[in-house]
Amino acid sequence: MIKELKADKLDTRAFIKTEVARIAEAVGGGMAINALSGGVDSSVVTLLGHRALGKRLRTVFVENGLMREGEAGRVRSMFAKLGVKVEVVDARDEFFEALKGVTDPEEKREAITQTFYRHVFGRIVRESGARFLLQGTILTDVDETVAGIKRQHNVFEQLGIDPREAFGYGILEPLIQLRKDGVRKVGKALGLPVESFKRIPFPGPALAARVIGEATRERIETVRQATVIVEKALCRTKAFQYMAILHEDRVTGMRDNKREFGQQIEIRCWDSLDARKAKPTRLPFAVLEKLANDITRKVPGVVSVTYNIATKPPSTMEAV
Repeated sequence: MIKELKADKLDTRAFIKTEVARIAEAVGGGMAINALSGGVDSSVVTLLGHRALGKRLRTVFVENGLMREGEAGRVRSMFAKLGVKVEVVDARDEFFEALKGVTDPEEKREAITQTFYRHVFGRIVRESGARFLLQGTILTDVDETVAGIKRQHNVFEQLGIDPREAFGYGILEPLIQLRKDGVRKVGKALGLPVESFKRIPFPGPALAARVIGEATRERIETVRQATVIVEKALCRTKAFQYMAILHEDRVTGMRDNKREFGQQIEIRCWDSLDARKAKPTRLPFAVLEKLANDITRKVPGVVSVTYNIATKPPSTMEAV
C-alpha cells in the first residue's frame, strides 16, 4: 500500500531532495528517458529528473495526434527557458492506427498504453540504451485504477505488471505518494512557471478520453477545436478542471433553415481539491450561452451543446 503524503503536511524542500537522490541512485551512471506531456505531473517529474541527472536525462514529448492545439511547440519553448531540451517524436500514425475501430473506453486506453509504452517508448529506450523511464504517476491514478473505476494508462505494478518484463525497462514514479494539490506545491518549489504548476489536469489518453466512441483524426480535431474555446472561456473561473466532450450519437439540428444531423459537445467544469470528489461549477447562464454559441458557430458539424451537472461520484471528471 502506498503511503500518502498530504499536501498540507508536505515539506517540499525535503521531498525534492529525497526524490532527486532516489532518481540519481536508481539510474546510477547510466541515462534515463523522461516522458513529458506538458501537464502538471509530467512537468514536475521533468524538473526532478533534470536536477538528478542533468544531460543524462533524455526528455521526450510524444506527438500522438491527441494533444491540445499547439501543445508540442508550447512545451518545447517553455522548457527551453528552464534549460531543458525537449525532443518531439512524431508518432501520430502509430496511435491512430492502434485506435482504428476501437470504441470501448477501456480498450481505447489499453491501445494507447500499449502503443505508448511497448512501441513508441520501447523503441526509444532500446535505441538509447536507457534502463529507466521517468513518468508522473500520482496517487489518484493508482486509486482509480485499483478500484476499477477506470484504467489509468500509467499504472502497472499495482496491477501485478512488471514493466521490465512487459516493456524491457524500469519505471520511476517520484510523485506516486502525492495527489494533485501536493504536486502543484512541488512544482512551485521547483520553479515551474505559475501557468504550468497551476494548469488544469489533462488525461493521459489525452483527447481520446474526451471522445465517446471511436477516436478518429476527424473526431479528435472536432473536440480539439471545442477545447480551445472552452479553455479560453473558463480559464478565469478558478475551477479545478474544465473540458469539452464529443458524444457519439448524432442529433438533429438546423442551420440556414435546413435540417443538419450533427454532433453534440458536452461541457464539464469542476470544483475540487484533489480530484477524489468534485462538484460542477455553478457557471452563470450567460457564460454557458456564449460557449454554446461560439462552439456551434466555430466548430464544424456541432449543433448541440450541453452542460454536465452531476457530481463526482457518481460521475467522473473525464467521460471515458
